Amino acid sequence: MAKGYGRPPMGRGGGKGKGMGMPGGLNMDMIKQAQKMQADMEKTQAELLEKEYSATAGGGVISATVDGHHTLKSLTIDPEAVDPDDVEMLQDMVIAAVNEAIRAAIEEMSTSMSKITGGMNLPI
Repeated sequence: MAKGYGRPPMGRGGGKGKGMGMPGGLNMDMIKQAQKMQADMEKTQAELLEKEYSATAGGGVISATVDGHHTLKSLTIDPEAVDPDDVEMLQDMVIAAVNEAIRAAIEEMSTSMSKITGGMNLPI
């Protein structure tokens, strides 16, 4: 039997367990970095889910607030926006405000995760 047969390759990482026997050449520093990135992502994601995002429409007469789960938390309609003869416009403004608040929540989540992952496109 050849010397070293069945053993992990030696000398690829300078000792101290780096690169020895790790699949694909991973070393302990890379594993620690990945674990820190995962912890940072989980912490940031939890914070963003609790945060509230607000948007307005119709020059501020409609205000909508959603949370990080994209659940509508509040909706404010200025009485001046209520025109019984033009309910469709009111509906459009409500939809616009809610959609903008949701878009803001999604954008902040994406931006925050990109900062942590250094732009890597990881599923979250």
